[in-house]
Amino acid sequence: MDIPVDLILDIASGISFAVGLAFLLIGAFGMIRLPDVWARVHAAGIIDTIGAELIVFGMILQAGLTQASLKLLLIGLFLFVTSPTATHAVANAAFTAGLRPVRLRKNESAEVLGEEKQS
Repeated sequence: MDIPVDLILDIASGISFAVGLAFLLIGAFGMIRLPDVWARVHAAGIIDTIGAELIVFGMILQAGLTQASLKLLLIGLFLFVTSPTATHAVANAAFTAGLRPVRLRKNESAEVLGEEKQS
């Protein structure tokens, strides 16, 4: 039994699209439902990094070995590097602005910032 390569590529790209869409939906619901900025930043990182990468990978499989797939690969590499960096920058800005996680105790906040404890 001979299975055509095009069918295997279509199935693999369909799986990549479906899993990427699942990550995007889970991350979008997380952006709405999670309680604080820290959990939402985590959900946004999932959307950007994993979901988008899987969608781009599915497009690479559909494009085949062409110039378009090389461009998609470069886009995927750019997303892989910049998405976690942007997520970290947003989280750092939120922390610097004084936002703290919901369950963080006051003394932990002072230790992290290097402030003196006030008794």
